[in-house]
Amino acid sequence: MTIATGTARPARTPRPRVVAPGVDPVDADIDLACRTLQLPTIREQHREIAAAALREQASYTRFLADLLAAELAERLQRRKLRLVHEAGFARPKRLEDFDFAANPAVAAEVIATLADPAWVRAGQPLVLLGDSGTGKSHLLIGVGTAIAEAGLKVRYSTCANLINELVEAADEHHLSRTIARYGKVDLLCLDEFGYLELDPAGAKLLFQIFTEREERRAIAVASNAPFSEWQRTFTDPRLCAAIVDRLTFNGHIIETGSDSYRLATTRAKRQPR
Repeated sequence: MTIATGTARPARTPRPRVVAPGVDPVDADIDLACRTLQLPTIREQHREIAAAALREQASYTRFLADLLAAELAERLQRRKLRLVHEAGFARPKRLEDFDFAANPAVAAEVIATLADPAWVRAGQPLVLLGDSGTGKSHLLIGVGTAIAEAGLKVRYSTCANLINELVEAADEHHLSRTIARYGKVDLLCLDEFGYLELDPAGAKLLFQIFTEREERRAIAVASNAPFSEWQRTFTDPRLCAAIVDRLTFNGHIIETGSDSYRLATTRAKRQPR
């Protein structure tokens, strides 16, 4: 057997990197490495963290742990902001900004439990019932924001907008894709639920969303009508009963009462001092 032989090529000597005048070569190496590894926080904060490590006479491993902790914290914060943005909330609302003193019908300790994503992971529904101005939308968005900040995928929509999207998807022959997309989010928040009478076709499309998510993915709705009046929205009695059943089974029902916080605030502002 003949073995082919050849002259080995000499190893190429790496060309020294050119560093701009006045730039520390070590800083340049760190900058390049952080850009390559996509570590923007370490790239921006390594000098400050290194100075603190020197002052505290920290070990190399402690210094490394502090670098990684800073990167992780910033990455988690960016993810929270992204998930809240992707939820598509109509306006920013947080649970800590809700005035529980102005609406004693809402128990702060009960709402606090909804900030924990356990009920969302269990696929349980949430229904907020009450008259206009009692804080339903604030609570709906606030709960949704807390769940998004806990790292879960949330989607917010008014009931009318969702149905319009489903009707358009059906007309363009990609309804199943749209329903599947809504089926993937961990929590679907539907505002203004039951405000308008729905035509039978729209109501059936909405029901498909409920069926897709049943006992697997959580739904939260805010409605100004009690369950007994939902037949005005869903004119098919059987369909209405099925939707109520899906929203109440193992669900959380919060009643925000009938005293409008917005109206009381407006009246208070108009009173002469």
